[in-house]
Amino acid sequence: MAFARIDGVLLHYGVCGPEGAPVLVLANSLGTDARIWDDVTARLQDRYRIIAYDKRGHGLSDAPDGDYSLDDHVGDLAGLLDRLGIDRFVLAGVSVGGLIAQGLALRHPRGLAGIILCDTAAKIGEAAMWNERIALVRAGGMPALGEAVVMRWFSEGYRQERPEDVAGWRNMFLRTPASGYAGTCATLRDTDLRAEVGSISVPTVMVVGADDVSTPVDLVRDTAARIPGARFSIIANAGHIPSIEQPGILAEHISTFLRGTNDG
Repeated sequence: MAFARIDGVLLHYGVCGPEGAPVLVLANSLGTDARIWDDVTARLQDRYRIIAYDKRGHGLSDAPDGDYSLDDHVGDLAGLLDRLGIDRFVLAGVSVGGLIAQGLALRHPRGLAGIILCDTAAKIGEAAMWNERIALVRAGGMPALGEAVVMRWFSEGYRQERPEDVAGWRNMFLRTPASGYAGTCATLRDTDLRAEVGSISVPTVMVVGADDVSTPVDLVRDTAARIPGARFSIIANAGHIPSIEQPGILAEHISTFLRGTNDG
């Protein structure tokens, strides 16, 4: 484990893989932490220098009170990479982590060799839904949302075949700071990049789980169509977090992409 304070916010991150290897940065989803990438990292760390971090409000990073903007999250990541001296990298993000990746590509593209956007979109959900979630979690804490949200993460097959794993991921969700979850719900409520993503100029690939009900296939496909040259793929037998359900397939997508950007 390692920590860095970026503009007053403490961020937790981990680094693995050979020094001097191409750098892959991983951004997690709402209500999770960097552990959702463990099985992907295990498959790639012999070839790539991998940095996985807990975005503000999640995991071991600080969870300031109040709403978080997309610029807050993008600034945190840009500051962390500057602190680590990373001058060229590929960024993969899932859900709100993918929204952060889009924001970084638009606002801080220097050194960014490409983005891998998993189960995300330029606009996710409507304000009323996010306001309802914020109100619920602020009134009742994470248990007020735990069962319903975690059930939306995974395909029916995974839920039936891996009940213990689902229970463990539910524990991770329940231990997410309520202030961090609510603050990041505000990020999703307030962010709409549909008019901007056409300006993304780095190589882009988008993937989505075939059984994703949080960011459905057509929503992800729509964003892919807005980004010049973006490639789009569907991962079978996966819901909203393919790094958990199909880490081997996602790792192959990432590795293929890295080779195509001359960073792998």
